[in-house]
Amino acid sequence: MLTILGFAMIATFLVLIMMKKMSPIAALVLIPALFCVFVGKGAKLGDYVIDGVTSLAPTAAMLMFAIVYFGVMIDVGLFDPVVRGILKFAKADPMRIVVGTAILAAIVSLDGDGSTTFMITVSAMYPLYKRLKMSLVVMTGVAAMANGVMNTLPWGGPTARAATALKLDASDIFVPMIPALAVGLLGVFVLSYVLGKRERKRLGVLTLSEVLVEEKVEETETVLVGAGSGAAGSGSSGTDKVTGGSGSGTDAEDEAGDAERFQVLDPNRATLRPKLYWFNALLTLTLLTAMIMEWLPIPVLFLIGAALALTVNFPHIPDQKARLAAHADNVLNVSGMVFAAAVFTGVLQGTGMVDHMARWMVDVIPEGMGPHMALVTGILSLPLTYFMSNDGFYFGVLPVLAEAGAAHGVTPLEMARASLVGQPLHMSSPLVPAVYVLVGMAKVEFGDHTRFVVKWAALTCLIILGAGILFGII
Repeated sequence: MLTILGFAMIATFLVLIMMKKMSPIAALVLIPALFCVFVGKGAKLGDYVIDGVTSLAPTAAMLMFAIVYFGVMIDVGLFDPVVRGILKFAKADPMRIVVGTAILAAIVSLDGDGSTTFMITVSAMYPLYKRLKMSLVVMTGVAAMANGVMNTLPWGGPTARAATALKLDASDIFVPMIPALAVGLLGVFVLSYVLGKRERKRLGVLTLSEVLVEEKVEETETVLVGAGSGAAGSGSSGTDKVTGGSGSGTDAEDEAGDAERFQVLDPNRATLRPKLYWFNALLTLTLLTAMIMEWLPIPVLFLIGAALALTVNFPHIPDQKARLAAHADNVLNVSGMVFAAAVFTGVLQGTGMVDHMARWMVDVIPEGMGPHMALVTGILSLPLTYFMSNDGFYFGVLPVLAEAGAAHGVTPLEMARASLVGQPLHMSSPLVPAVYVLVGMAKVEFGDHTRFVVKWAALTCLIILGAGILFGII
C-alpha cells in the first residue's frame, strides 16, 4: 500500500507541476501533506516538517547568500571587463565568436541563475551573430550547454536539490565532481570550436570594422530607396563618407567606436564600483578557493562573502537595502523551494514510502545491474531531467534510486553525483523557464533550438558520465 501511495504522490506532484497547475513550492507542500493524511500519519506531519527544515537550513542559507553575493558582483561591474574582453577577442571571426559565446556563458553562470546568464550572453553576442548572418541556434545551443555544465555549482540548483533530497553536504557532492565537470566544460569548448569552424567555412572572416561599415552602407541604401532622387545625392555622399572614414580612422579609434556600439551592461549605472574592482576580484577568487579547499562550510563562506561585498561596496545602509531588494525575488524563490522541499522529503521518508518503493525497485532491477546503480542513474538523468523538472527528478525520483542503490552497496554520494550528469541537456528542457528567455531574446524558434541542441547536449552529458567513471567519482 505504501509503495502505491508513494508512486501516486510522486506522479501527482510531477503531473501538476509539468501541467503548470501548481507552482513547485505549493506542490512540494500541499501534495505530501495530503498523502500524509491518506497514509494515516497526519498527526506526525509537524514532526516530519520540523526535522526536514532543520536539516535543510544550511542549504537554504547557502543559496540565499550565494545569489546575493554574485548579484552584487554583477551590479558592481566585476564581469564587465570579461564581457568586453570576449567581444574584443571575438572580433568578426565566426569561430572566435562561437567560442567566446561558450566562455562568456560559462563565466556569467557563476551567479547560478540561468536567466541572468542568457540575458547577458545574448545581449553581448546577438549583434555579432546577426550582422555576420551566423546561425542563431548555434549561439543558443552553445550558451545552454555551457550553462548546463556550470548549473551544477552548489548554488546553481541541482546540487543543492540532490543534497537536500539525500540529506548530504553539497560540497561533498560537488567538489569530487569538479574534474568530470571540467572535462564536460572542455567538451563544450571543443564543440564550440568545431561549430565555429563550420560557421567560418560557410561565412568567411571579416573585421568588426568591416561589419559595421557594411551595416551602415545597408542602412544608407535602405534610406535611398524610399527617399527619392534628391535625397539620393546626399545619401550617396554619406555612403562615401562612411567608407572613407573607415579607411582613414586609426585602429584605436575603430576599437573605441566598436566598444561603444557593443556595450552590453550600462557603463553609467549607479552601482558600478571601478575603484573596488580588484578587491571584488580578489574576494571572489578567495571565496571560490576556500570553497574548493573546504576551509569552511559553503553556507558560512557565502554568508561572510555577501556581508563583506555589501559592506565594502555599499557602505550606506539605504544602498545595501536597495541591493538586497533588487535580488529578493531570486532569493525568495530558491530558498522557499528548499524549505518547501522539507515537507516532501520529510513525508516521503517519515512515512516509510521511500523504503517500500526502494524495495520494489530493487526487486524489479535485474540483479546484475544493482552494483551499477550509479551508472544507471547517470544514464536515466538524461531523459528524466529533460522530461521533468529538477524538482520532480531530485525530490521525487532520486531518493528512490538512492535507496535501491544502497541495497547493493552504492553510496548516496555516488548516486547524487551521477544524478548531475543530465544537466547540460536539462537546460534546454521545455520545463526550464530560462530557456524561453534564451530563445526569445535570440529570436529563435524553440523547436529549432531543440532540434539542434539535443544531440550535442546529450553527447556532453555522456562525456561527463564517462569522465566520472574514468576518475572513479561515479
